[in-house]
Amino acid sequence: IVVYVDDINIVETSEELLEAIDYLKKEFEMKDLGMTKFYLGLQIEYLENEILVHQEVYITKVLKRFYMDKSHPLCTPMVVRSLDVNKNLFRPQEKDEEILSLEVPYLSAIGALMYLANYTRLDITFSVNLLA
Repeated sequence: IVVYVDDINIVETSEELLEAIDYLKKEFEMKDLGMTKFYLGLQIEYLENEILVHQEVYITKVLKRFYMDKSHPLCTPMVVRSLDVNKNLFRPQEKDEEILSLEVPYLSAIGALMYLANYTRLDITFSVNLLA
């Protein structure tokens, strides 16, 4: 049983789940909303032999918030040119690279990315920590 404020998620076999729900309904006013699709910002999809947890809706909102919704996706989270602390790693190196606009609140962007890195996007952890 997972409880967060007034949200409860129960994970059990079908028979045990029904017994737990019946017991809780006797004790508390509650309604069964069926299979969980969203929980604490996480999207949950039930596939044939697996459960997929992701944050596609959150990522889309973050991209729009920081004016990146028109950008193109990349296979790797970040290109690291050097780990030398005396070099400016993040200035544009190529003619077609852009500097992050001043309209984007950098610390807020890092915070949004850290949230993703902590929950569902472990692949961006190194990049986000380096940029932080």
